[in-house]
Amino acid sequence: MAAATQLRRSLWVLVAAATLTVMAGAILGPIVPQIQRELGVSGSAAGLIITTHGGVIVLASPLVGSLVDRIGPRRPFVGGLLVYALGGGAGLVVDSFYPLLASRVVLGLGTAAVYTSVTVLIYELYEGQAMERALGYRSSANSAGAAVWPLIGGAAGALAWNAPFGVYLVALPLGILAAATIPETRSSSEADDATADGRERADEGPGGVVVALAVFRDRPTLPLVYLLYFGANALLYVIVVFYPQFLAGIGVTSSFDISLYLAANGAAGGLSAIAYDRLLRYASRSTLVFTAFILWTAGFGIATAVGTAIGAVLPVLLFGLGIGLVFPSTFAWVEAFAPSDRQGQFSSYIASFGYTGQFLSPVLFGAIVPIAGVDGVFVAAAAVAGITAAALGTHRFTGSSF
Repeated sequence: MAAATQLRRSLWVLVAAATLTVMAGAILGPIVPQIQRELGVSGSAAGLIITTHGGVIVLASPLVGSLVDRIGPRRPFVGGLLVYALGGGAGLVVDSFYPLLASRVVLGLGTAAVYTSVTVLIYELYEGQAMERALGYRSSANSAGAAVWPLIGGAAGALAWNAPFGVYLVALPLGILAAATIPETRSSSEADDATADGRERADEGPGGVVVALAVFRDRPTLPLVYLLYFGANALLYVIVVFYPQFLAGIGVTSSFDISLYLAANGAAGGLSAIAYDRLLRYASRSTLVFTAFILWTAGFGIATAVGTAIGAVLPVLLFGLGIGLVFPSTFAWVEAFAPSDRQGQFSSYIASFGYTGQFLSPVLFGAIVPIAGVDGVFVAAAAVAGITAAALGTHRFTGSSF
């Protein structure tokens, strides 16, 4: 009974930490113009305050994964929360561009540690349906964060341009709570035993790359899972980046009103993710992902046809519902397909592929805007989702293969 209670407490700490990985950039979105004015920089430079941490996550996550495999996920998780608070909260006292940019690098390091450690802790603390439920809650928390944090950032920004940076300090008490509630895991104990015996695990250097390539060769489904997550994040950022432009074209211009559409997207994702483990009783994981891409195809297609504020709600709801099915499925597949002694390494690639998809989305789809406008972006996104749905419809996940 005591162990079950501890696991429930640990789950809520992990879920709370999961929202912070979304908050890292989302909370500052509403105050980019204020940052630009206060620091006297261009819009592009102000935008770097939001995007820099994502680039750091892409580069740092494999190193964090190697650390997790060597010492277990608990210490990187707790340490990552403290680094997150330091890097994010620094914006309260920094009033010039380059020191603020440097603080965002620190934030990226902390976020990378939290992201991968949360994943591995869920893998190691929970089993079976309990793990599926935890992954669903984690994705639901991410969706809820995407809905709530921009609203909090906008409200805090109304008080002072740098007030939203103070919200990052919530990671400090959460880190203390994590140190008190997150138990040592199997891999942590094995790492301590290895250190006592003078043995070490391989680093994420050339040896780690060789291992990854060998695993990808023997388990070809695994790179397809990463590609799936890359694509899902790229499509997600089609909504984040281009839907506000679409809304402006139909007369929705208030930043608050636009935030409500994005909040609806997050709320829909949270709804489907929180029901994820129960949905698995009636449909396979591959069927749920297939359904998500059908929803996305329909959602982007509808977006090209609607011309009213009410009609514009349906596409974001459909897309959000799909996100809540795809994200936990990705994490579960990586847990199933990756070597058990390399969960940190292969979990870290989820973050790298996901944030790369977010970064490249406005580059890839933005090239369509001068040619075909925002509607053209949605047509292209619908085509990508439809082709993927067709490919998924001709395959099934069986054991360790599509």
